[in-house]
Parts: sequence; C-alpha cells; structure tokens
Amino acid sequence: MLPGRHQDPIVAIASAPGRGAVGIVRASGRDLSPLIQAVCGRPLAPRVATLLPFLGEDGQPLDRGLALHFPAPHSYTGEDVLELQAHGGPVLLQLLLARCLQAQPALRLAEAGEFTERAFLNDKLDLAQAEAVADLIDASTEAAARSAARSLSGDFSRQIERLAERTVHLRMLVEATLDFPEEEIDFLEKAGARGQLDALLATVDEALARTRQGALLREGLRVVLAGQPNVGKSSLLNALAGAELAIVTPIPGTTRDRVSETLQIEGVPLHITDTAGLRSEAEAADEVERIGIQRSWQAIGGADVVIFLHDLGRVGEADYEAADTLIRAQLPEGVPRLQVYNKADVKGGGGRVLPEGALRLSARTGEGLDALRRALLAQAGWQAAPEGLFIARTRHVQALQRARAHLLQAQAQAALRDAALDLLAEELRLAHRALGEITGQFSTEDLLGVIFSRFCIGK
Repeated sequence: MLPGRHQDPIVAIASAPGRGAVGIVRASGRDLSPLIQAVCGRPLAPRVATLLPFLGEDGQPLDRGLALHFPAPHSYTGEDVLELQAHGGPVLLQLLLARCLQAQPALRLAEAGEFTERAFLNDKLDLAQAEAVADLIDASTEAAARSAARSLSGDFSRQIERLAERTVHLRMLVEATLDFPEEEIDFLEKAGARGQLDALLATVDEALARTRQGALLREGLRVVLAGQPNVGKSSLLNALAGAELAIVTPIPGTTRDRVSETLQIEGVPLHITDTAGLRSEAEAADEVERIGIQRSWQAIGGADVVIFLHDLGRVGEADYEAADTLIRAQLPEGVPRLQVYNKADVKGGGGRVLPEGALRLSARTGEGLDALRRALLAQAGWQAAPEGLFIARTRHVQALQRARAHLLQAQAQAALRDAALDLLAEELRLAHRALGEITGQFSTEDLLGVIFSRFCIGK
C-alpha cells in the first residue's frame, strides 16, 4: 500500500495550458467508480474509448467527448485511471475539473509529477524511466527526444541493472567466503574475482562515458561570448543563430545587458549568452553599462565554456593589447575558454599569426564558423552520438562516478596479498548502492520530492 498522501485519489488537467482542439482531465485512485458513474452516467468498458456526454451536477451535459477507463493494475499509475477527453477550452476544462472534485469528494488536485510518481511507486516505471518522461516532454532537439524515448523504454535502466547484477555476484562470492572462513578457499584466485572486478570497472567506464554524453544531450552547454567592446560578440551570436537576435552597430557598448539564445549543433543544445563588452568600470560610459559589465562577469563565472573574442583589426595596438591582457588575467580559473579572433575579413586580418590553438573567423562572412562549432563540441567532450544513446542527468553521472570510486577501492583491496575481505565487501556494497540510486532501488523521500516536483501538473 502506498504511504500517506499517495492513498488519496487525485485529478488534474493533463493537457497544456491555453486553447486547443482537445483537452484532457485525468484522475487516478484505488476506486473511481463513483466518479465514473457521476460524470459519465454509466460504467465504462475497460480500455475502450466511449463517446458520451460529460454530466454536470444537475445532470445536464457540460460537454461531449471521449472517456477511457483503465482499471488497476493495467494503467499508467497502477491504480484505476479515468481520462476525459473534452474540447480544449480553458474554461470548459476548469468546469470539468471542478465537476470531478464535486462528484467524488475524496478526490484532490494532483501535485506536480504525482501521476508519474505513483507509476514509480507502483513499480510501473523505475526512477530513470520516470525522469525520462519529463525529459521527453522537455526535449529541445530531435536527438534529445529520441534518446529520452530510449531511456523511457528502459535501455538505460537495463544497462544499470546488468552492472548491478555483476556487482551483486561479486558481493555474493566475497560474503560467502566471509561466512565460511574454515573452507580456506583462496577466493581471489579460484573465483577469478580480480578479473571479474577489472571487467566490471571497464564496463562502468563505458557506461559513464555514454552517460556523460546523455547528460550533455539533455542539459546542453552554457557558452558565454566575452571580450572587449565592439569585437563582434553580437555579430557572432547572430551568425551562430542564423537570425538577427542582438543589435549590432559600430558604436562600442551597444550591448548593455545579456542576450541569450539556445541553438543546437549535432543535436546538442547550446545556451549561448552575449554579454556587454568588458572594460574597467571606470571606463564605463554610464551606470547602465557598469551594471552590464558586472552581469557579464556573473555570466562568465557560470559558463561551461567562454569564447574569448578578439578583434583582428586591432591586434597589435598597444591600448587594445593592454586591455586584452588585463581581461584575460581576470577570467575565472578552471572555466574552459576558446581564444577566437574575429574580423578575418578586414584588411590584413587573414594573414596574422595567431597563438597556438586559437581560431580565426569572420562573423560577417561566416568564415571559420564550422571550425568554431566543432571546437565547442570538442570542448564539451561530445562525440558523434551513436544511435543507441540514451538521455541522462547529472545525478546519474554522479552516481556512476561514486560507483566507480568504490570499485577502484575494491580493486585496490583485491590487489593486496592479504586482502581484507570485509573492506572489499563493503566497497562492493557501496558501489551496488550507488548504482541502485539511479533506478530508484535505493532512494530517499527527499530525492523523490525534488525529482517529481519538476514535472508538469497532470503528469
């Protein structure tokens, strides 16, 4: 039986806000027969779409639409589920929602993600699959949507389960030896534990690499365009986006605040932010530009990659180089950066010798943009996505990293001549637990609350 609030029947509007051709009101609970009788006027055949009037409290039709009843346990949540598919007017859907709440008083409004949370708690989905539901809805690229669908179908979960099974097998061998020390079996040699542990670690490394790719596909890369005023940051944003998003003029300081746009390269979302030109606050033309410069530094501090843009037309000028050196020194340590020299189309710009690793381009003509796109993907560690890539989250990456760390500790123990089997068993247990956190085999109520609170209402 589900704990606490999960015993209540729930109801919500399950379609997107606003007007539409069709709107859905969804209810879930242990027994929805009173609701079905009151709103539909008669019992419904299981899993059959039935066209009928939806009745108000006075018995008069509120609307006419399709009703579907999914009896437990063969439903999305594992409970009785009723879906009312009406015309998609916001007022009508609110009337239908109010009618459901009135018809079965035990019903309450569903919280964000509560339908999917119940599917997880009733073993219809594991936690990674439940998260994939939200990822599929939120996918911003075709590649992300396809990968989320693979995770929802269980591809990611099955890979994690295979790793967990192999870890359990090793635990069983170690703990059996602990239970029967009188057998004097050289566990590490005769059971081939070292080889099994090495192979398990290699498989975890492969899974971790694919999971990092999946997390990048889901969350994207935060890229900030930085540099002195009038080096072409706004022009570069427009060129990458293929649209006039930012105002471009020859006047330094035109961009006063951050301008952001999300675009994609090979299916990877890039969240690109154009910032105000960097110079000392004393040089700022006014208070607005000074605040813009402060916000630029804030954006740089939170970036995954900084494109530090230079002006080939001014390279070599003493005042320009001095300001460039100062800005470069102030960039936060640890934030990856690409040195990009813009305005290759200006006289002499195409022939200048650049520092090693720097890129030359022209935001005006498009020269060098493809090289910049490739460099951004390489900086993120992206490789061409295989067809079988699944969506993943940062917490999945972190859980796999913890599992790997415990397996490395276990490997170190196993390499000792007089290995402490109790310590080896404990490291394997902790690795197994970290893997279980991904699918929800081991999870806390706080973790579930955070995950499902980010879903939309009605899902």
